[in-house]
Amino acid sequence: MSRLAGKVAVITGSGRNIGRAIAVRYAQEGAKVVVCDIVAENADGVVEEIKAAGGEAVADYTDVSQPEQVDALVAHAVEAFGGLHVMVNNGGAVRDAVKHVFDADIAFFDRVIANNLRGHYLCSVAAARHMAKSGGGVIITTSSGGATRAHRGMTAYDASKGGIEALTRALALDLAPYGIRVVGLVPGFIAPDGSTEQDKSKNAATVPLQRAGVSEDMAGPAVFLASDDAAYVTGSLIPVDGGVLVQQRSPEVETFPVEGFPTV
Repeated sequence: MSRLAGKVAVITGSGRNIGRAIAVRYAQEGAKVVVCDIVAENADGVVEEIKAAGGEAVADYTDVSQPEQVDALVAHAVEAFGGLHVMVNNGGAVRDAVKHVFDADIAFFDRVIANNLRGHYLCSVAAARHMAKSGGGVIITTSSGGATRAHRGMTAYDASKGGIEALTRALALDLAPYGIRVVGLVPGFIAPDGSTEQDKSKNAATVPLQRAGVSEDMAGPAVFLASDDAAYVTGSLIPVDGGVLVQQRSPEVETFPVEGFPTV
């Protein structure tokens, strides 16, 4: 497991859940990892986990919506490990981004956009400025099914994720001449760490692969996109959702339900 040997990676929002799984897997694959999270305790815990397994990692506590802090994050990675090759934009607002549009004021909307879309933009551009001078690199964004489908009560969130997908494509064109690839992950029903089996079963009912995703399901695709195996991939968005986005109807209301499939 050395597909990322010699690479330095920053993963924002990596103190728990998807970000943590990617950080741990990157370290297993030989990358030196900057575990970035706004909650210091979470970041420190993941760094300890990586080091205990023999990997290299440092913690960083950054609010990705603040330009000065993002610039300091990139500088920290370069100072700690001598460079920056992979920026994984995973930090953002999810659980606290749920509110009906009639109840959401402009401050709420601006906060969600700042944490998600603005954070992606700031981290991507700050990383790209370094990468462009250092022979290239990879920027990975994190979108959602909400970019192309709608969630009830998540107007600001879905708008931010649609923006992230547009940003991914636009950055890919602007940065390609500098040897920088920009690609995106589109998670589906990924159960947060610590979810109960009941919670997972509820999500599984809507997934064609018939199980809820777990954070580790995102790690493999994230490794591929950051690796040299994806050297000719840029501007693409990879759904990791068990097939949710390709179906027209959920299994519960499908005209040909799974229960009617042939037995083999």
